[in-house]
Amino acid sequence: MKKKLFITRKFPAHIVEPLQEYYDISQWDEEEIVIPRDKLLAAVADCEVLWVTLADQVNEELLSHAPNLKLVTNLAVGFNNIDVQALRKRGVMATNTPGVLTNTTADLVMGLLLATARRIPESERYLREGKWKSWYPMQLVGKDVSGATIGIIGMGRIGQAVARRAKGFDMKVLYNNRRRRHEAEEMYGFQYASLEELLKQSDFVVIMTPYNKDTVGLIGAEELALMKNDAVIINASRGGIIDELALYDILKEGKLWAAGLDVFEQEPIAMDHPLLTLPNVVALPHIGSASLETRTAMLMLNVKELTAYGQGKAVTNRIDY
Repeated sequence: MKKKLFITRKFPAHIVEPLQEYYDISQWDEEEIVIPRDKLLAAVADCEVLWVTLADQVNEELLSHAPNLKLVTNLAVGFNNIDVQALRKRGVMATNTPGVLTNTTADLVMGLLLATARRIPESERYLREGKWKSWYPMQLVGKDVSGATIGIIGMGRIGQAVARRAKGFDMKVLYNNRRRRHEAEEMYGFQYASLEELLKQSDFVVIMTPYNKDTVGLIGAEELALMKNDAVIINASRGGIIDELALYDILKEGKLWAAGLDVFEQEPIAMDHPLLTLPNVVALPHIGSASLETRTAMLMLNVKELTAYGQGKAVTNRIDY
């Protein structure tokens, strides 16, 4: 008998169809709209395998409605949408998509860095709104990236990929991480710094640390106050690591140059959020891994794990908890 699989979003048919050999598949039939919670709780009642996105909370409530659940496959590298302790307690496995989105996300970080430094979105709005009447010396002047100091908080795969790109811009690279990356220091000249020193010395601060109990609110008013008045802060990791209201206050006071944000504490961000009123905030809708090649690779990595489980084989990209 085939295992029951529920998919919480409408994925491309050519991705899903090969799994029909192993699974009796049910699927939420919307691509852009998150499945309502009540419908999700009803759908998991008899499923053994659940394929989710970051928008779907897999917690104690859901697990109490899914007595047959054995595997959760997450279409993301992060997994703060999953209560790993609740899964562990019930013996439910979970997988994610490590590795395949490293370079794509690092590219986006550099895009945010350039966009904030050179005021690119602001300049485009200036042109489209008909404000470009002449050239003058201090018109929309930005910050140089070449030769600047970048401080990376979180030196995992993506953090290191950002650091390598920064070296291509002749930037000095500081980093803070739970453990030193001695090999990367020797190979590329990256320099370890305490969080305090990194914040004080960096022209660009990039947050790439995972979201967990140790990093919630890691960058608050006190930490932001340590940064240079013309520094830029960028977050393409997870919302909730920066105190958004504290960030708004310090930007409003003119004590930071800009912020580049691909993630927010609540997603989608509310249209009346104060950060969206500031011209020096570049805000994106969580598109860090959004290239056609990478999103396809993420889906296929999930399919690989689902196929292995369907065949009775071990899954390999298990979330380590």
